[in-house]
Amino acid sequence: MNEAHLHLLFNHLPIVGGIIGTSILIAGFLLKNNTVVKQTALGVLIFSGLTAVPAFFTGEGAEEVVENIGGISHDVIEAHEDLGKLFFIFMMIGGVLSVITFVASLRKHKMTNMLFAIVLLLSLVSCVMAQRAGTSGGEIRHTEIRNGALNNTTTPGQGEEEDD
Repeated sequence: MNEAHLHLLFNHLPIVGGIIGTSILIAGFLLKNNTVVKQTALGVLIFSGLTAVPAFFTGEGAEEVVENIGGISHDVIEAHEDLGKLFFIFMMIGGVLSVITFVASLRKHKMTNMLFAIVLLLSLVSCVMAQRAGTSGGEIRHTEIRNGALNNTTTPGQGEEEDD
């Protein structure tokens, strides 16, 4: 198992976990003051933040593995790396804030509701960052999802020279 394989194993966890944690937190708000549901969401978001660590730190090794494969664009890798760094920062801030909010909710601190709201806003932004980082990573090997890929496709027989 190489670094690229490890990166592929880990990189889905913070993305999917962040979406699930955010969804649970939204449910907690909709259920009105359901602290147990909100605390569950915080647990999922903390886990997601923790899984962002190996996803991020296996990225450089994955780059080393794939950068010399034919058809791999260095620019696409760099774009993914930049978005991955930003997503990692958001996940780390969100994970730490989720721990703080969890502790505040256990202690029934007066700022808990505000902290839950901040975590929700941050996790929504993180979901957007997850989509951008994940899509840019997919574009490294899946040229069909790159911007403009549909405009550059040819139909059978189109763009081919005919033999006489």
